[in-house]
Amino acid sequence: MDLTNVHAGTQKRKLKKRVGRGVGSGQGKTAGRGHKGQYASAGARLPGITFVGGQTPLFRRVPKRGFNNARFRATANVVNVGDLDIVYNDGDVVTAESLRENGLATRTREHVRILGDGELTKKLTIRANYFSKSALEKIQAKGGTADLIPLPKKPVRNKMKPKKAKD
Repeated sequence: MDLTNVHAGTQKRKLKKRVGRGVGSGQGKTAGRGHKGQYASAGARLPGITFVGGQTPLFRRVPKRGFNNARFRATANVVNVGDLDIVYNDGDVVTAESLRENGLATRTREHVRILGDGELTKKLTIRANYFSKSALEKIQAKGGTADLIPLPKKPVRNKMKPKKAKD
């Protein structure tokens, strides 16, 4: 192939198929839609992706049981002490905001869990919602402090209001 025949046979403007213009055109009479049937008329709508004819669709055949907690599950920002050792200097205070600034905590509204994977060589003050035993031991071994931030309490719902005391 050379450049003289690269575009041979191609057209810049392709004419649309003109159907229903007589039997001699090749697309006359039924205009490529066949005889009768659901899709022969102009107002026929194609059914959705779940349509399987007269058979009961799969999503209606499969039983729907149980409860999925994925929508309500609280996921934590998990950070290892080895990662803290790389990013922070000796004597720094580690908070959820500083973890987000340094790219160690990606989720914004979730709590922070410190785990003990890796080695810690610096004295750090770490404020988090959870510490594993090994992480706590490694932090305290280097003279650092681990401040536990309690998680917010969940609201109590559907409980009766306490009775007012009579004076």
